[in-house]
Amino acid sequence: MSVLLIAGSPTERSRSAALLDAVAQRLQFRGVQSEKLLIRDLSPQALILADFGHPTISHAIGRVAHADVVVIATPVYKAAYSGVLKVFLDLLPQTGLQGKTVLPLATGGSPNHMLALDYALRPVLQSLGAKQILPGIYATDAQVAVTESGAYEVNADIGLRLDEAVDTLIREVLPAAKLHTKRFAPVHFSQVRCSV
Repeated sequence: MSVLLIAGSPTERSRSAALLDAVAQRLQFRGVQSEKLLIRDLSPQALILADFGHPTISHAIGRVAHADVVVIATPVYKAAYSGVLKVFLDLLPQTGLQGKTVLPLATGGSPNHMLALDYALRPVLQSLGAKQILPGIYATDAQVAVTESGAYEVNADIGLRLDEAVDTLIREVLPAAKLHTKRFAPVHFSQVRCSV
């Protein structure tokens, strides 16, 4: 079972990345490891030109394909998710999220853009075949504040919502994923015995 955290922010340090880090910490605390994919680290030229053969692009698409759970975090710009996330999602195959559970996260300057998760991002995730899309979590700038040391800190309200989302993953999604990954060893026909 694998969990892939996709950071859809064009900047290195961001509030949306802080939400992803908070999810990663909560998963780790519960004994679940996760990997992070930073879209900003992919080749910009390969992204824009849809160069599927570029190593960073093919590797990133492969990581999505092998994940059971995908957590996507994005800042909201002009009432929609980030352009770099859009370009990356456009490169995924039409069934790129088939059979996967997705947890969408977003940050924005005000509560006015809260519905961007539902009217902009959710339809794209559905069109990519996501099996289950958990309720999204949207945080305003005030809910992911900058500390004196310059780090981002998630407030208690958002922390509780992240706890609930991770609990749902642990309780409902991850056990089912583990069942699907456990398979019996193949048995050759000559070894099959039956009694009447």
